[in-house]
Amino acid sequence: MADEKKPKQQQQQGKGGKGKGAEQHAAPATEAGRPKASSRGTARLRDKYAKEVAPALLKEFDLKNAMAIPKLEKVVINMGVGEATQNAKLLDPAVNELSAITGQKAVVTRAKKSIAAFKVREGMPIGAMVTLRGDRMYEFLDRLINIALPRVRDFRGVSSKSFDGRGNYTLGLKDQLIFPEIDYAKVEKLKGMNITIVTTARNDEQARALLKHMGMPFRQ
Repeated sequence: MADEKKPKQQQQQGKGGKGKGAEQHAAPATEAGRPKASSRGTARLRDKYAKEVAPALLKEFDLKNAMAIPKLEKVVINMGVGEATQNAKLLDPAVNELSAITGQKAVVTRAKKSIAAFKVREGMPIGAMVTLRGDRMYEFLDRLINIALPRVRDFRGVSSKSFDGRGNYTLGLKDQLIFPEIDYAKVEKLKGMNITIVTTARNDEQARALLKHMGMPFRQ
């Protein structure tokens, strides 16, 4: 008799373990049982890699396994601020500018060892650094290749000799003003930076081909 007096909804909850209210709060499942993917679209350069670059590299190097195709792993941007050894506050603009350029919070880098000639002690803050992966990495490279580098005065391409022998490429920039995110009026001092592109390529030849297909303007 007690069960008959319960509302129909409560009886359904008791039988199935979930009522209508529980169904409303349940996480939506996909066909594979995983959470839904983000509604945000993939980076344009990542799309280009999947549709154009990867098939071209597979054919160019006659690779038998798709997993052996060279790809981008990460991009590391370093900005050194030597004057920070005398005044740590000079690091704040560098951190803010690097964060604006990359879209990711920059971290302060510290000296790994003491150098008396430069008045540097171990642990002193000497610069800022950002490590980019995933879509942010592709978006940064897209802006670097198509917007920032063409703004360099008398630009004739980047050097093709800056590979390290293991498929990684390092590019040096003299100032941060080539990036449109930086407001010229707010810049107190020009700061150079090093951009290291880490790839899964087995050698420099594969890495060079990968970056060339991605649009990197190598000097002829």
